[in-house]
Amino acid sequence: MYTGMLALAAGLMTLRFLPVLPSVGWLLLMLVAGLLLLACRAWPLGLFVLGLSWACVQGQRALDDRLADSFDGRTLWVEGRVIGLPQQSGKSVRFELQGAKSRHGALPATIRLSWYGGPSVNSGERWRLAVKLKKPKGLLNPQGFDFEAWLLAQRIGATGTVKQGQLQQAASHAWRDGLRQRLSGVDAQGRGAWLAALVLGDGSGLSRDDWALLQATGTVHLLVISGQHIGLFAGLIYGLVALLARYGLWPGFLPWLPWACALAFIGATGYGLLAGFEVPVQRACAMLGLVLAWRLWFRQLGVWLPFLLALNAVLIVEPLASLRAGLWLSFSAVAVLLFTFSGRLGAWGWRAMWLRPQGLIALGLFPVLWILDLPISLTGPLANLLAVPWISLAVLPTALLGTLLLPVPWLGENLLWLSGGLIDVLVQGLSLLADVFKPWLPASVPVYLWLLSVGGVLILLLPAGLVLRPLGWPLVLLALFAPREPIPHGQVEVLQLDVGQGLAIALRTRNHTLLYDAGPKFGDLDQGERVVVPVLRSLGVGALDLMLLSHADADHAGGALAVQRAINVARVVSGDVPGLAPQLRAQPCVSGHSWEWDGVRFALWQWAGASDSNQKSCVLQVQAGDERLLLTGDIDARAERELLKSPLAVPTRWLQAPHHGSKTSSSMVFLKALAPEIVLISRGHGNSFGHPHPQVMARYQALGVQVLDSAEQGAVKFRLGVSGKAESMRDQRRFWRD
Repeated sequence: MYTGMLALAAGLMTLRFLPVLPSVGWLLLMLVAGLLLLACRAWPLGLFVLGLSWACVQGQRALDDRLADSFDGRTLWVEGRVIGLPQQSGKSVRFELQGAKSRHGALPATIRLSWYGGPSVNSGERWRLAVKLKKPKGLLNPQGFDFEAWLLAQRIGATGTVKQGQLQQAASHAWRDGLRQRLSGVDAQGRGAWLAALVLGDGSGLSRDDWALLQATGTVHLLVISGQHIGLFAGLIYGLVALLARYGLWPGFLPWLPWACALAFIGATGYGLLAGFEVPVQRACAMLGLVLAWRLWFRQLGVWLPFLLALNAVLIVEPLASLRAGLWLSFSAVAVLLFTFSGRLGAWGWRAMWLRPQGLIALGLFPVLWILDLPISLTGPLANLLAVPWISLAVLPTALLGTLLLPVPWLGENLLWLSGGLIDVLVQGLSLLADVFKPWLPASVPVYLWLLSVGGVLILLLPAGLVLRPLGWPLVLLALFAPREPIPHGQVEVLQLDVGQGLAIALRTRNHTLLYDAGPKFGDLDQGERVVVPVLRSLGVGALDLMLLSHADADHAGGALAVQRAINVARVVSGDVPGLAPQLRAQPCVSGHSWEWDGVRFALWQWAGASDSNQKSCVLQVQAGDERLLLTGDIDARAERELLKSPLAVPTRWLQAPHHGSKTSSSMVFLKALAPEIVLISRGHGNSFGHPHPQVMARYQALGVQVLDSAEQGAVKFRLGVSGKAESMRDQRRFWRD
């Protein structure tokens, strides 16, 4: 039984790692093979094949539901119903439209939309909207969040921007949205958004600083409704019935145990529906149901079979859940607790029962967070030691009871006021801890070294007294501090990050690191914080020798402050110092200045007659051996002509396209003089500027220049000084990537 359940789960979860999905013919062959294997001794293999087949079928269904290429970038009138809880952020609102229809053709079942400056949108409403549709697309960076995988896991087949719209039908059956609005009108001592997240699973009201605080302290799970909340609520109901039965207050004609289990499950499922019934909630309800059934009838099953049954139940219902980090973290945390608490000889004292789980979960989830490229909180065990009982025993009961009693005058609102005050006390405490240590993102390592850390963690989770336990820490530390492959002398590693409509390029020699531009920042969207910093940390970069900001535009220098806050920057240079934040303490670009790092030559140039910020861009030439790279910022054709009069006007193999491929740049005389073989374009998919311009692309094509476009290839990496080829994130095939 255990082997079969494990094999089935492995087959369902293998979907995440497939580069491509099998064809229809291969799927039919897999189904037949799986059924035949069930009839022989290799039946676990049969379950594996059947699980994989089912996952592939569902994956293909999700891919087939994506927006057609013919509609990509087009603006269409669509009609549909708003589902879920719309997320208001400043002047914009994000929401999902289900059952969208257009007279031009079939559309995906679910579309994720954003509307800037539009009216209030509520769940359950029907709208007729003019939408600029886009195929699912996201940034692709090393150690970065895979937005395309997330969209597929949500079965969202398109995204779009609303231009205008007409309300056709008022909300119906939108009780969650109505409850959210009711909660927002309650005085919760300024913590109404936290209450909505805790009660409804709606974190849209939390600010970026709130999420940063939760991430820094490893307490995100407290505001993301998960198994902990479901289990606690069920436990409160079960305990209440048991207490009433113990003191003779439960009706004697009703057997208390079946009723306690039934009411606990009904209450927990109701709370799950209130929270939107996301994957962690599904997992929790499935496991709770199995545990309660075990409590009634199946005591001989042990603890691992209900765990595997719950895992398989979640994956069979939604195989795409394996694409979400939440499933891996949720089940891994439960598995760690089962592994460490089951089968132990002797009983732990109450202190050990409370203190050890936090440390064990932190240790057990370390390799999971590492492989998922998620930050690791160093204060997490201590923060959870204090926050978990505070939320579980004080905040959650008052919040749920207050929500339930909102129809009762005075009582419900005052309970929510009390709950908001308790949350505020917690936030103040977490803020003190967050100031001590920042979240840590380990550098990427080869898979075999990561497996060593997994082995070390498993050994450390074994019972005390075993001979092998002392070997755990050396294995973990070996993986953490493994020597990285050095960059040879005379070479430089170049990485153009995928930051959307902006620019950020990291250059690393053997002992030095330079960052050319820091990514865009528009409103709360800071790609310096979201993309540049995590990528630099994944590369093992702890300090920057130089941050060179070509000019002061937000798409090039917007992320500079976030980079400076997170990473020690020795020096900042820019072509437009007055336009930058004073905190950067930037120095002006000195045209003609050059230097050498580890056998690699760097040289700067700036047009003295520049009249605007783009023309002021500080140009960087990098030469490793006989191979050159030219980084041009946003210079235009006039600046290009002046550059051709400088010493930098020499044949250059690699060229960063000036101004993202704008029609005002990349003049033919400029391209013929430099004779680039490969050009790098950094831009946002479907950007409103029309970058790169068709005329510019025609020039590149006429000259036989290879174009590497971040919107198409994602992040691009190559070695300067070896005349090699570039590698892109799109080269790392995943079935959900085009």
